[in-house]
Amino acid sequence: MENMMSKTEPKLLKDTVIAPYAYTQAGGKADYLAIPKSLDELKDLLAWAEERELPVHVFGRLSNLVVRSGGLRGLVIIMTELKSVQQEGELLTADAGCDIIWLSAIAQDKGLAGLEWAAGIPGSVGGAVFMNAGAYGGQTDMVAESVTALMPDLSLKTFTREQLAFAYRHSVFQDNGGVIVQATFKLKKGNRQKIQAKMDANNYARALKQPLSWPSNGSVFKRPEGYFAGKLIMDSGLQGTAVGGVMVSTKHAGFMVNVDHGTGNDYEDLIHLVQQTVYKNYQVRLEPEVRIIGDR
Repeated sequence: MENMMSKTEPKLLKDTVIAPYAYTQAGGKADYLAIPKSLDELKDLLAWAEERELPVHVFGRLSNLVVRSGGLRGLVIIMTELKSVQQEGELLTADAGCDIIWLSAIAQDKGLAGLEWAAGIPGSVGGAVFMNAGAYGGQTDMVAESVTALMPDLSLKTFTREQLAFAYRHSVFQDNGGVIVQATFKLKKGNRQKIQAKMDANNYARALKQPLSWPSNGSVFKRPEGYFAGKLIMDSGLQGTAVGGVMVSTKHAGFMVNVDHGTGNDYEDLIHLVQQTVYKNYQVRLEPEVRIIGDR
């Protein structure tokens, strides 16, 4: 293995547990794991995996993801060291690994409005684009101007707003295999104090309603048409129900929290239990917002 990477490339970790990198604090081992510090390192990692015909999984903060206990085959790339931000007028351009919370704070500091909704979202810029994340009346597609990605042939391609195919919790990158490396957001000039007040109000509401003291993935299910997932779960009497170390939150029924060394399999099994119970009671099929991946 000593010849597969140059001295400037990131350290490649073998048989590494994913749980410490995940918001849920759950997940099995990755065959290989790397945290690139530059675009060139990212390209080298993708090329290395392609040469060996290994599957590649690219993540930011792993905040909307359940990794099963059997872990992930191939190479896991975590983008959190790619996090630079540049400003050009009302445009903010951020690397994919930048925390969306941090980016919203930078926008506030520069007197730019439009990212207040992201002030409490525990994910990366890349993850927010990939999933078209949103909260409190805001959403990624409202401010995303363009996104640059490394395509499967390792070429860089920039997608315009119209090419991003945004939909509810969906973007074009769920279909085209592109690895998001940078996103540009078009914001508006605003008053710093008013922007901060809106961010504070959103975070207060979040702290009031959500179980922030436990590891979780945030809202587990997409909103079913005509219903609220959390209310269906609450009305089914499922709050406090646990599988292994993972429990349906007693504070917000739409959340599942890791209260006692829960595993990825615990999360998945609890998701299935909730789906089955809600369907039995209300004939509504809950669709996970979180992605569930890996081997059992």
